[in-house]
Amino acid sequence: MAVPQAIDTLSRRASLLRESLQKSQSNTESMVTILGSFDHRLSALEAAMRPTQVKTHAIRMAHENIDKTLKTTEVILTQFDLSRQAEATILRGPHEDLEGYLEAVDMLKSTVHHFSSNKSFKGCDGVMNHINSLLSKAILKLEEEFRQLLATYSKPIEPDRLFDCLPKSLQPHSETSGHQADGGKPEHQARSLETAVYKTPTLIPARVLPLLHDLANQLVQAGHQQQCSKIYRDARASTLESSLRKLGVEKLNKDDVQKMQWEALETKIQNWIHYMRIAVKLLFAGERKICDQVFDGTTLNKDQCFAEVTANSVAVLLSFGDAVAKSKRSPEKLFVLLDMYEVLHELHVEIETIFEGKACTEMRESTLSLAKRLAQTAEETFGDFEEAVEKDATKTTVLDGTVHPLTSYVINYVKFLFDYQSTLKQLFQECVTGDKTESQLAIVTMRIMQALQSNLDNKSKQYKDPALTYLFLMNNIHYMVRSLSRSEAKDILGDDWVQRHRRIVQQNANQYKRVAWAKILQTLSIQGLTPSGSSSALGSEGANNSGVSRASIKERFKSFNVQFEELHQRQSQWTVPDQELREYLRLAIAEVLLPAYRSYIKRFGPLVENGKNPLKYIRYTPEDLERMLSEFFEGKSMGEPKR
Repeated sequence: MAVPQAIDTLSRRASLLRESLQKSQSNTESMVTILGSFDHRLSALEAAMRPTQVKTHAIRMAHENIDKTLKTTEVILTQFDLSRQAEATILRGPHEDLEGYLEAVDMLKSTVHHFSSNKSFKGCDGVMNHINSLLSKAILKLEEEFRQLLATYSKPIEPDRLFDCLPKSLQPHSETSGHQADGGKPEHQARSLETAVYKTPTLIPARVLPLLHDLANQLVQAGHQQQCSKIYRDARASTLESSLRKLGVEKLNKDDVQKMQWEALETKIQNWIHYMRIAVKLLFAGERKICDQVFDGTTLNKDQCFAEVTANSVAVLLSFGDAVAKSKRSPEKLFVLLDMYEVLHELHVEIETIFEGKACTEMRESTLSLAKRLAQTAEETFGDFEEAVEKDATKTTVLDGTVHPLTSYVINYVKFLFDYQSTLKQLFQECVTGDKTESQLAIVTMRIMQALQSNLDNKSKQYKDPALTYLFLMNNIHYMVRSLSRSEAKDILGDDWVQRHRRIVQQNANQYKRVAWAKILQTLSIQGLTPSGSSSALGSEGANNSGVSRASIKERFKSFNVQFEELHQRQSQWTVPDQELREYLRLAIAEVLLPAYRSYIKRFGPLVENGKNPLKYIRYTPEDLERMLSEFFEGKSMGEPKR
């Protein structure tokens, strides 16, 4: 029973559920119908409102465009206003207010940049063309102003102003430009130039340099590098060249130099050395500073510009040095060649600094090349001088046997060399290979001394009197030793050289005494005296010396008198210029002659004194001889009275 009841219950529930679902389906269909009608109505409403929405959007966009246009117009008007202000300034030109003019140019450039960088201003081509035209005019006016400023303030600097910038030791009024009579070399200046203070000359007023810089900067930015560089180069190059001409610099070639007399050439060389210091330390250094300041911060090649400004001036300066280096060599040129080489060596570091950069390579190399040519010519002149000394064939004979002019010339020449020790060391480093530069000067000096001795030996053979030959050699070699041993040459030549040549002096002095006095001393010896009778032995009869012929004694006294008078007459005209050597030689003669004479008079004088006219034979006392010996080697002329 229970099961059928349960089934019945389930059937009723299922029937209810079916009815419920049918109602729900009906409700759903009704709702869909209602919603469908709403969608249709909304579509109709949207279609009706669409025109209103379009108009509203258009109005909003129009307002936005108007705002943008107003803002753009305001910007354009502002730029136009600025451009009008700048245009008035541009048309007036830069001369009255350069600073304001440059600001106006910058303003125009800013306007161009503003329009060019904003694509919305494409319709402003007319305005842009007008502004660019103004800028072109402005740049041309700036070029002219740049040219005018440079022309106004680029004036040649007077020599006196340059001299005032030199250290006192190099100023004209304090220079010692005298010449040594013996060596022909100008007095060498003290080697203190490294510490000398040079004042910077004002080539362009300091207040003008910023203006030139601003102008150059504008021209370079406008793409006018070439025009700017040419204007600057033309102005400064001609000014620099004029300054050097006023100073005295002139372009000379080898033929010009070769035609000059030595005195004139020497003066020009010393002036050239002076000009080189002034040009490098004052003018070129000043030009470098100006060029760097004017073109600082620009893209223009400053080194190239500076090179173009200075190229011709450098060439003119170096042309003279080159002409001297290539001209015919001569001994007197050696020291000026060394002076020229020395100043280039002194200025080397500054030249390398001032003429730095690839564009200035030619100037640096030209200067270095000249220094090498001067060094080479100087080194070759050493060889020429050595040969000239050895082969000197001057007919000048010093009749009194004194120091020959060649000797004094060569010794002074050699002594002057030692003023240039540091310079010569540098020179030998460039020219000499194989030998140590420290010993090269000693080698050169010894060769010159050997050449001089060889020449003196030949000159000594011109004398007919052998005694004068030895006196001449003694004087000259003594002069060599004394002069060089008192100079820096002693340290180079060494003590061995000095001692060896002192022995040569002594040997010549001994040879002189032997040759000049041997014969007269023979008259004071007993050898060869004739006996008084036929006895074979020479005897002594007390004070009377009766074993000797009175006649032979008289003859001996007469012979002594004649010989001594001849020696006195001749050798009083000879000269020993060194006082110590002169006194030494007189004393050496007296130490041999006077004792022999005293002994002879003591021994044989009575034979003559007891006869007739004793003063005819014994003319001189030992004191007379001593007095007369003091007159030897004084270089008296023949007509000069006896003292």
